[in-house]
Amino acid sequence: MKYTHIIWDFNGTLLNDVKIGIETVNHLLEKRRLKTLQSAEEYRKVFCFPVKEYYRKLGFDFESESYEVLAVEWVEQYLIREKDISLYPGAVEVLEKINDAGLEQVILSATESAMLNKQLRALNIDCYFSEILGLDNIYAHSKAEMAKEWAMNRKNLRALMVGDTVHDCEVAQYAGFDCILISHGHHSSDRLRLCGVPAISSLDEILNYLN
Repeated sequence: MKYTHIIWDFNGTLLNDVKIGIETVNHLLEKRRLKTLQSAEEYRKVFCFPVKEYYRKLGFDFESESYEVLAVEWVEQYLIREKDISLYPGAVEVLEKINDAGLEQVILSATESAMLNKQLRALNIDCYFSEILGLDNIYAHSKAEMAKEWAMNRKNLRALMVGDTVHDCEVAQYAGFDCILISHGHHSSDRLRLCGVPAISSLDEILNYLN
């Protein structure tokens, strides 16, 4: 096999949470009488990391309220809607095939660790991952340092990262991973193509890159 590890982003890559992500931020925008997002296309053009910068683009004023308070409110509203999210089509089948091929699979996410583990257990896919790497807070800052630290502790590592945002490509480059981006998540295919790495439209296409 070409790789020893597949490093998965979670939200927007395996987890189809774009719709509730839009609903959640629109709730916060409406509460503050700010312009809401009207479509997934509009959302995919503006969403970015760090998330604080995304909020600034939407018009949130961090002079009048703190980002930390807003992040808590976002998580509360997201969890209210969490029951409506599911995995993307084919996710379990792809995880199963990669597992059968003998590759280790790791989740690398900007989601807070306890929340991440709870979601994976609820979806019955935690068993596919040898490690689950989430942040120690809810503020969704970059996961790049976590990725690089993880990679430095492994000899003979050949890793492929699968994500859905420009930030996932940046993380992969910083940590020394190859990268594939999928266009069904939080960034548009136009934005992903600018990264210069393979951009695919369905999870099963990943299997073509493993040998």
